[in-house]
Amino acid sequence: MIKKLAALLVFTVVASQALAQPVAHPRGGVDPLAADIDARDAQRFALLLKDGAVPTAEMLQRDYLDGAGAGVGIFTPMRIVDARRLARAVAARTDNYRYAIRECLPQLPALRSDLRAIYLAFAGLLPERPLPAIHVVFGAGNSGGTASRDAQVIGLEVTCLPGTTPEQFRTRMRAFFAHETVHTWQRDDTPQAAADPLLNQALLEGVADYLASLVTGEVPDRQRDGWAREREPWLWQEFQRDRLAMQKDSASLANPMADSRFRRWFTNYGSAPAGWPHEAGYWIGMRIAEAYVAHSPDPRAAIGELLALRDPAAILKASGYAP
Repeated sequence: MIKKLAALLVFTVVASQALAQPVAHPRGGVDPLAADIDARDAQRFALLLKDGAVPTAEMLQRDYLDGAGAGVGIFTPMRIVDARRLARAVAARTDNYRYAIRECLPQLPALRSDLRAIYLAFAGLLPERPLPAIHVVFGAGNSGGTASRDAQVIGLEVTCLPGTTPEQFRTRMRAFFAHETVHTWQRDDTPQAAADPLLNQALLEGVADYLASLVTGEVPDRQRDGWAREREPWLWQEFQRDRLAMQKDSASLANPMADSRFRRWFTNYGSAPAGWPHEAGYWIGMRIAEAYVAHSPDPRAAIGELLALRDPAAILKASGYAP
């Protein structure tokens, strides 16, 4: 059985090299009618765990990181980091990787229609925005996804944890397809962003979740949404307290991600405060974005302003959000 699986993976790698090349759209970016999921690097990684093997750093460097595609290239600097770190992650959670290889990697071709439906929805909502290529890879277990200007990358070992059902995986991947696409259109290097890092991050992530909900018809992370709605006024008070404290702290402004108040809301996958869902700040930003568009006489223009995010404080004020 294991030999058959290995042979199937080799066949899939070869086949995917012919099928997963993104087709350009005349306006730039990927054509939504031909959008596909490039899983060639994920397939190469899967071969390293065949026959019960646990790859060493040397094997991962030679057979995965060296000569990797664009997805692994984007995922490496802040997530994979290097072969040694990846090898430690795989050795510590080998069952997680094996589960994702066995249960979810084969499901990717069936998600092509979902990806194209989401991209067609984005093409209708924001026709001037180029759509990114999509890569699925295996990382160091610390990130479900990220984006560059022209591509989004999804870490399969995080989006397909042990116990994930096919329906859960489909829902999660739809959310990632939509959320990470929005990140390819955003920037976060304005002076206002540096002066208000917690609100800026909330809007970067929250706008992505808000637009994802529009094109998928589903609120990203239903569990987090249910938890937050039950305690929205209190949650907003906590957010505002941390936000204002960070604005007064020069060390926090210089390096927000090193501040425990920032990590209370973001970058806490697997390490959220006790009783909290991870990344609760996404939900706060989503609610502000919803309110901003609802209060605007021109919803399409409001969405464009949310993507530009020139002044987070002005966005918050105009939204009228104050639960």
